Amino acid sequence: MKISQVTVRKRLYFALVFLVIAFAALIIRLSYVQLVAGAEITKKAEDSWRRDIPFQAKRGEILDRNGIRLAYNISSPTIMAIPIQVKDKRETARQLSGPLGMSEDLLFKMLSKRESSVELKPGGRKLTAEKAQEILALKLPGIVVSEDNKRFYPYRNLAAHVLGFTGSYNQGLTGLELQYDERLTGFKGSVSYLADAAGRKMPQSSDQFMPPLDGLSLQLTIDQTIQSIVERELDQAMLQYQANSVIAIAMNPNTGEIYAMGSRPTFQPDKYQEVPVEVYNRNLPIWMTYEPGSTFKIITLAAALEEGKVDLEHERFYDPGYIEVGGAKLRCWKKGGHGSQTFLEVVENSCNPGFVTLGQRLGKEKLFSYIYDFGFGKKTGIDLKGEENGIMFKPKQVGPVELATTAFGQGVSVTPIQQITAVSAAINGGKLFKPFVSKSWIQPKTGMVLEETKPELVRQVVSPETSKKVREALEKVVAQGTGAKAFLDGYRVGGKTGTAQKVVNGRYSPNEHIVSFIGFAPADNPQLVVYVAVDNPQGIQFGGVVAAPIVRNIMADALPHLGVKPRTEQVEKEFKFGEPRIVTVPNLVGKTVSDLYEDMNSNFQLATSGTGNTVIRQAPSAGARVDQGSVIRIYLGASD
Repeated sequence: MKISQVTVRKRLYFALVFLVIAFAALIIRLSYVQLVAGAEITKKAEDSWRRDIPFQAKRGEILDRNGIRLAYNISSPTIMAIPIQVKDKRETARQLSGPLGMSEDLLFKMLSKRESSVELKPGGRKLTAEKAQEILALKLPGIVVSEDNKRFYPYRNLAAHVLGFTGSYNQGLTGLELQYDERLTGFKGSVSYLADAAGRKMPQSSDQFMPPLDGLSLQLTIDQTIQSIVERELDQAMLQYQANSVIAIAMNPNTGEIYAMGSRPTFQPDKYQEVPVEVYNRNLPIWMTYEPGSTFKIITLAAALEEGKVDLEHERFYDPGYIEVGGAKLRCWKKGGHGSQTFLEVVENSCNPGFVTLGQRLGKEKLFSYIYDFGFGKKTGIDLKGEENGIMFKPKQVGPVELATTAFGQGVSVTPIQQITAVSAAINGGKLFKPFVSKSWIQPKTGMVLEETKPELVRQVVSPETSKKVREALEKVVAQGTGAKAFLDGYRVGGKTGTAQKVVNGRYSPNEHIVSFIGFAPADNPQLVVYVAVDNPQGIQFGGVVAAPIVRNIMADALPHLGVKPRTEQVEKEFKFGEPRIVTVPNLVGKTVSDLYEDMNSNFQLATSGTGNTVIRQAPSAGARVDQGSVIRIYLGASD
């Protein structure tokens, strides 16, 4: 069949048009790729060629209230490999095996991976700077050092349960390290380079460095000095009493700020693997629940005073040693009872039948209303993980016996943080504050405070007038009652003892107790409140004997640190038989030896140092208050 010239021309025309259109489309596409999408395509290509070496951000420091570092970072480089750049994998593995403490076969396997970069772990992680330099000095192709750091706790186990600790990748695992992990962590940085398909660095390409963004620094309400004082006393208590555990909290009653919080057993944050998980995973001051015993009587006292149910000074109560309630005989701790006494003496003597009477006068609705208003039965909201609620009777469970036992702190369960928070409200003017340990967030480079925690008032529980009466009664407990061993000469101390039987296998144990003491000072204007609880101390098991002296020791050192000055006016201590009286050291400087012995009396013993006839120095200095019979050391020299 013969094709006509017209048909040929048409076909050539259509072919030409198609080629023109195709060529135009190609030009448009190339123009788009070059002029419009070029940057994006280039970026995608570079992304596929790019290899990153990560740089960890510095984790934010944790500081005490005065800026002392409690947790910070120290340099700890990590060794990485870029497998494609490693020329002799077997020889490289051999040279690295010694310094890294890893097997040659394991390293060879890692160096043979088809990955852009490999972390040589575990031996290559968190090294010292010296070890990293040793490895760099080998000049092994494809082996690089990635800057890294690890957490350091300079005061070892100080506030360990509060601070918590981090894992191998600097991630928070417990305590504040976990609570505020995101803010403390910051954001990673990296060094990026371009590599071909074989992993070789492209010639004439430049590295890109994206600096890490360091985490924020966290400043606490914790005072390192007061925390150290508390830790010292916790260690001493465990050594002396061989207890199951010891708990202590020191707090500003007017704000809710925690000055110190600790417990035993404890651990070192960077060696947490050396202790059982329950030791580091349970912050006892906020986790442990137990029957509080007589420290809970402060709540009953405050409620009775607020409701006008008792006149402490003029109303009397007779204690035969027990009180019968609902067919049960509830006994006083003192066999035979205290006899006739004022209700102020009921408080001083921690008389159970007297407090049962106060609970009965209030009734279950009123008493439990105040208990809940003081914060019991629910979490305080402190900014730490692991807080428990405690256990209260449900209203339908409260009969005459339950009402009576609750009034003196038995049958209910509380946490230490609830106890100290509630008592703070009872003695600070009636204000319940939310406790907290995080004071502010700080920008690490500039030192600028970005966010600050303000004291949070939860509610007004009792009136300032009631609170004043509670303080005065509790000061008498220390000066003249069961809290005598917390008496601190020069400081007006108030407080309350607690001795509670432990429940073992569903029954109250006659041999196991939790003994406690809560104290505050100055009694007329509280600046510090301290709570100590000792679980099952060996030997004597009374709060006034075991826990009260611990609180006294903490306050003796913490109050001067807080700038609370001693005073001469305080409720006179009622000394019991055998207790040493407190006397004032006289000024002996300038006296001759002959005058000295004529003027001295049985209040002191003398120890001399040096030669001469005149006292040139003495210790303790004049005006100090010491126990009667204490030794005064005098230094003798020649008179001027």
